[in-house]
Amino acid sequence: MPWFALIIAGLFEVAWAYSMKQSDGFTRLVPTVTTIVAMFISCALLAWSMRTLPLGTAYMVWTGIGAVGAFIVGIAVLGEPVGWARLLAAGLILSGLVLMKLSSPA
Repeated sequence: MPWFALIIAGLFEVAWAYSMKQSDGFTRLVPTVTTIVAMFISCALLAWSMRTLPLGTAYMVWTGIGAVGAFIVGIAVLGEPVGWARLLAAGLILSGLVLMKLSSPA
């Protein structure tokens, strides 16, 4: 269950990153409120999962899901450029997440 909570926390991290972008520097109300709520949920789920999972593992997986997820949303939704170096970087982050999960005792 901690791993499931951690994955959901990472997805909420993607949501708050996207809504922060949409808030236009916190000048738009709905995206700003969405950012704050998503941040709270993401951090609460991260904290709960850290009760069982090691700090380094939980934090790395959380930030990795957020980074790769924001990268994908940027490309798919915001039309950001896709280049071989960006794809390689995302792939390396993903492979690090898999390795961290495989090496975790929990």
